[in-house]
Amino acid sequence: MIALLAAVLGVAGCLWLAQWAAKAWWERAHVRRLRYELPQLDALHHEDFEFAVRDLMRRDGCADAVQVGGAGDNGADVTATDPLGRRWVIQCKHRQDGALGSAVGTPDLHVLNGTGRQLHGGDVVVLVTNGRFTAGCEPLAKSQKLHLVDRGTLGEWAAGSRPLWELLQQLPPSPGRRSALS
Repeated sequence: MIALLAAVLGVAGCLWLAQWAAKAWWERAHVRRLRYELPQLDALHHEDFEFAVRDLMRRDGCADAVQVGGAGDNGADVTATDPLGRRWVIQCKHRQDGALGSAVGTPDLHVLNGTGRQLHGGDVVVLVTNGRFTAGCEPLAKSQKLHLVDRGTLGEWAAGSRPLWELLQQLPPSPGRRSALS
């Protein structure tokens, strides 16, 4: 009787494990095919926009990408590690009206700059919007080694052309790899 029960439990466990593995495989396959168009991203709730950014990072090889935004997020909505080992800290600013909505300004960059590296350990600190940035954002971002992803770059990234790290300029080298400046 005990042997029969053990056999039944063993078969049930194997079936459960096979189902779990198949589900995980299909989820990975879905993420690899993930594409968004800008109108889809515009229609999202701001929290769903954060999950979409997380999923795009996963699609591009950041298996540990997580959505961490919400009350008390200290300027980070998504964190991830890219295939080269760089830690990404991403703040998302969703505009319901896309490019017609209010522009993201320097106060958001100041918050991100104060927390992205110090609190969240980011190697690459990024602000992503489906809208636009004010004129003061680009010089501030450049001086502080922050990265801006505007509507145009987001559209290219979300369409699946290339991973975000191939679309941005002047990224830090991967940890453990010394740059020409070090």
